[in-house]
Amino acid sequence: MTKKTVFNFIKTPCGQTKYIELKANKTLLGKLRLLWFILIASIRDWNIKE
Repeated sequence: MTKKTVFNFIKTPCGQTKYIELKANKTLLGKLRLLWFILIASIRDWNIKE
């Protein structure tokens, strides 16, 4: 399985699991929450080495 591009920004395993859960919600509110999560998670994981 190839690594998703978003996982270059969300590096923790728990963050990647949460991303997959939020990605499954297809409502408008779900999409907004996913975008908010990606923004915050990528800022928090900025200094984590792969």
